[in-house]
Amino acid sequence: MTSKERAKLRAEANTLDPIFQIGKEGITDTVIAQLEDTFNTRELFKIKVHLETSPETPKELAVKIAEATKCEIIQVIGGTIVVFRINLLLRQKEAEKKKRQKEKARREAIERRTERNRQKYSR
Repeated sequence: MTSKERAKLRAEANTLDPIFQIGKEGITDTVIAQLEDTFNTRELFKIKVHLETSPETPKELAVKIAEATKCEIIQVIGGTIVVFRINLLLRQKEAEKKKRQKEKARREAIERRTERNRQKYSR
């Protein structure tokens, strides 16, 4: 991943709220399973680490998460970890949605043009 791609993802993550919290238990199999489920619906999200109770530092936890889920660590600041993993199925769904929206906009433009022509020539 290039530094420009990483910077873009960091900018996108600024507006996100943390989805997960990691506390005194640290990284468990349940946490990994929940992270995997989340990667099915999102590509980029934040994880909050409770610094007072966590058994490891956020950087150590981020490395463990990345190894377990095959994701990219975008950023670790304080007790916040930002992770990213490409989800091709999500991207395909987004592309199809944009295609449908574009087709709908095209049809609406044709309808508006047809209606204007009817009004113009009916006088």
